[in-house]
Amino acid sequence: MFEINSYQKRFDANKVEILESGKYPYVVRMGSNNGQRGFINEDTSYLNEGNTISFGQDTATMFYQEIPYFTGDKIKILKAKNKKFSKKNAQFFISAMTKSFASFSWGSSSFSVEIIKKQKAILPVLKNGEIDFEFMESFIAELEAERIAELEAYLAVTNLKDYTLTTEEKQVLSEYDKCIFKEYNLIDIFEIKNTGNILSRDIVENSGKIPYLCASAENNAVSSYIAYDNKYLDKGNCIFIGGKTFTVTYQEHDFFSNDSHNLVLYLKDNTQQIKLNQLFLATCVAKSLSHKYSWGDSVSNKKIQKDTASLPTLNDKPDYAKMGTLISAIQKLVIKDVVEYADKKISATKTVISG
Repeated sequence: MFEINSYQKRFDANKVEILESGKYPYVVRMGSNNGQRGFINEDTSYLNEGNTISFGQDTATMFYQEIPYFTGDKIKILKAKNKKFSKKNAQFFISAMTKSFASFSWGSSSFSVEIIKKQKAILPVLKNGEIDFEFMESFIAELEAERIAELEAYLAVTNLKDYTLTTEEKQVLSEYDKCIFKEYNLIDIFEIKNTGNILSRDIVENSGKIPYLCASAENNAVSSYIAYDNKYLDKGNCIFIGGKTFTVTYQEHDFFSNDSHNLVLYLKDNTQQIKLNQLFLATCVAKSLSHKYSWGDSVSNKKIQKDTASLPTLNDKPDYAKMGTLISAIQKLVIKDVVEYADKKISATKTVISG
């Protein structure tokens, strides 16, 4: 299906200026942002071809690259042999290929060109044995339309389509550099407790609607949704800390916990127990203490009693109003791109249908 080519030139991230915007992406072995670490301005004769798949040689991360790009170390360029390969069907290829590499792990020495060439992927074919590109393209289009419809419905229900900044939000953003922070003892701000303890071997995954939390940074620490004895429930509207990993998240709803070493922080000021404030507080706690705790030297209820966090302050008290306004503004700035993307996709779909 593909030619396995080496990059035109390896650009060391420590020796090039990586820009936030530009014309040509700089693709590395990272597993997010389409593998693009940023943009660089280098000799264009070293650009790799667009309409190809970038392949992380020791991570098996694969991303479709529509336009020419520069690369870092250990990136292979997969160029399709069939001219029908395009952005419309690339995601189907990548999904199929990712499954074939699922048994490999980071650092595997097996990702040589020879091994890559030997990998097989299961693809839809026509009766004559040729790859069914038309089916792949229609399948991906249907999935995309379904997801966009779900996104549109979510934005409407949550009232997130309104991303226009208020005067207050603009002011808080513009004056953020002047914001005064102060160290506060966590025990003065929060009531701190250990969570309940339900071992993973004692649950049935996806058996209910209540979040089952672990110490993972993925999916807001939610491992599954379960049904269990409500006497083990922990109250939501709190900050949750994974005891062994120091993963800090905000939990809106009541939940079950997998380990009694996990901690919950309940804001003492009842008048300020709103989601926006606590999202800000969770970030402050993480930033203030994540350097201190790690696997093998984990946080505990006893240790955290002496800890402090740096918070915005006004009149020698935590400035909750500023916290909430800042999060509201940031949320709008982030959701703006999502809303514009969804509107663009919906508009394109309507154009195709009407055409």
